[in-house]
Amino acid sequence: MVTMQSPPDQRMILHHVSWETYQRLLQDFENSSAPRLTYDRGTLEIMTPLPEHAGYGRFFEFVLAAVEEATGAKVYSFGSTTFSRDDLQQGFEADACFYIQNGSRVRGKDRLDLHVDPPPDLVIEIDMTHPSLPKLPIYAQVGVPEVWRYVAGAVEILVLDGEQYVQVPSSRALPIVTAQMLTALVRASRGLSQAERLRLARERIGRQGTPGE
Repeated sequence: MVTMQSPPDQRMILHHVSWETYQRLLQDFENSSAPRLTYDRGTLEIMTPLPEHAGYGRFFEFVLAAVEEATGAKVYSFGSTTFSRDDLQQGFEADACFYIQNGSRVRGKDRLDLHVDPPPDLVIEIDMTHPSLPKLPIYAQVGVPEVWRYVAGAVEILVLDGEQYVQVPSSRALPIVTAQMLTALVRASRGLSQAERLRLARERIGRQGTPGE
């Protein structure tokens, strides 16, 4: 087994890791918020989130709550739930994920199984540093239709087109939301308290009105 670590990312890559070992690690860390595990056909990334991850992840939850208030769309947050597919030999824990179009299919469930349940309609990916193990191909394999990715101080909206993601200006899951809007919100939220961030999201998104207005 070969390992490498790259501070300050606080990431470790392990090669030739069996699916059974990955599943045992998931059980060991089931009640812990860290580390987060990503698995791709024998390669395992163990990542301890930086403080910024939690802050930005929480802020995107505020944004989605504000969108729900402004549009009436039902949004269900599943946080950093672990998703895995043994047939694909892949698994991930997103920084945040949400069900929107498929919310009624998972509402009230304590555990999700990608063999029978749909993947999240929206995944939030916060790239404070470049990840050692690319996650977009994994998201594509399990069929996540949309990803909002924060990278280099800006937010990208990516939608699944065939087997790859393409960058688009506005969300398909929530058409009221644009990449420009998200980037402006993230930048304006820096240094604010939690209550101030929530208020900012509500004010900015509330001005947009409902789609079609």
